[in-house]
Amino acid sequence: MVNNQNNVRVGVASWIINPSGLILMGLRLGTHGAETWGAPGGHLEVGETPIQTAIRETMEETGIDLSHEDITAVAWTNDIFQDSNRHYITIHCVTHIKNDVVPKLCEPNKCAEWRWFDRNELPRNLFLPARNFFQMHLFSK
Repeated sequence: MVNNQNNVRVGVASWIINPSGLILMGLRLGTHGAETWGAPGGHLEVGETPIQTAIRETMEETGIDLSHEDITAVAWTNDIFQDSNRHYITIHCVTHIKNDVVPKLCEPNKCAEWRWFDRNELPRNLFLPARNFFQMHLFSK
């Protein structure tokens, strides 16, 4: 049997932008990306589209229902985690929500908190897929 760490996995990041233009990010817990900030997201499941994954993972992690929002897959990043020998292709989805919402901490064992950030004042300790995504300058004004 092949070790999962020797396979490339597909992740999906769900970048949510509120009506004020702020971006939602969570402070990750656990061994994969601990103490870094990233978007809600997770693994693409068999039979899902990236948009379905973004909707499911966002609901599971934040309680925010994106099923009635316009979501677009805008980019992908090649994320090689040197410290854990993991390799991901991350599909990044973006949605501009119509109403202000307060995210819930639905998985406190995986995320310490959710916070809205100005795109010009992002934290320095970004999760690798988030860092790679922002380096693409897709959120520049």
